[in-house]
Amino acid sequence: MLELQAGGLDAAISPEAGGIVSSLSWRGPDGRSHDVLYPPAGRQPGTASPNFFGTWALLPFANRAFGCVVDDGEQRFLVPQNDPGGAIHGFGWQAAWDVLRYDRSHTVLEHRRMEGTDPYRYRARQEISLDDAGMTIRMAITNEAQAALPFGIGHHPWFPCAADTSLVMRSKGALVFGEAFRATGQQAFVDGGPYAEAQPFRAESVTAWSFLGWDGTARIETPSTGLAVTLTASDNLDCPVVWAPAGSDFLCVEPQSHAIGAPSEPAARTAAPLKRLAPGETLEGWLRIVPEAL
Repeated sequence: MLELQAGGLDAAISPEAGGIVSSLSWRGPDGRSHDVLYPPAGRQPGTASPNFFGTWALLPFANRAFGCVVDDGEQRFLVPQNDPGGAIHGFGWQAAWDVLRYDRSHTVLEHRRMEGTDPYRYRARQEISLDDAGMTIRMAITNEAQAALPFGIGHHPWFPCAADTSLVMRSKGALVFGEAFRATGQQAFVDGGPYAEAQPFRAESVTAWSFLGWDGTARIETPSTGLAVTLTASDNLDCPVVWAPAGSDFLCVEPQSHAIGAPSEPAARTAAPLKRLAPGETLEGWLRIVPEAL
């Protein structure tokens, strides 16, 4: 495990378990310690199933390829199954990442995929750095196959959620879901969407959104703990997923480059498709997480 530290921030990273940032904590001006990311609570990061804590990379596509199908309208193929409904969150979260650089506040990790029954061959990097104010993660994936292929990237942060936690973020629209989060269409927002104004996030039913045209800023506030967290992301990660089970003590805001189901579902592909990369071409993006006291 790698440990990073800068200012009041401490992070733990497990390269062998998908390059996950398994924890991020912050000491505020009053000396109190806060979990900025939902903590593992004694659980060890693994690759058998998605980790319900920390934050980890989504690549070479984000979220779901139903039936293990990747089809961008030009090419159709199958990828390995790692979820009952097909393939979820790509392959990066199940891979061991090599450490290319590591110092007190900064690390560079790399994962290469050069074999498999599907055509994906790529080089992926994460550059994770802490400064006095927050954590920045920069991602890049390069197509190392001999043919153009559809790619997507994202990251999957888990944040603590109390009864008084609120989420504020604005988007231009969202997918319309049918059964099992499969897109049937899209809707437009005239007012920024359901989280344009602060209100308690926790709900009595599952929360699931695949937003479109996000403005790139989300703010999570929890008055009972005195913590606010601001998440920002690059312009091309403007299709975030917001998800939480009913009554959960966590919430997920997942910046990503395409809509849920875009690898396999025509309606999602129409709304926000994967990006087709030529051999040697690279897709890049970043996210930043900044805590502060309320």
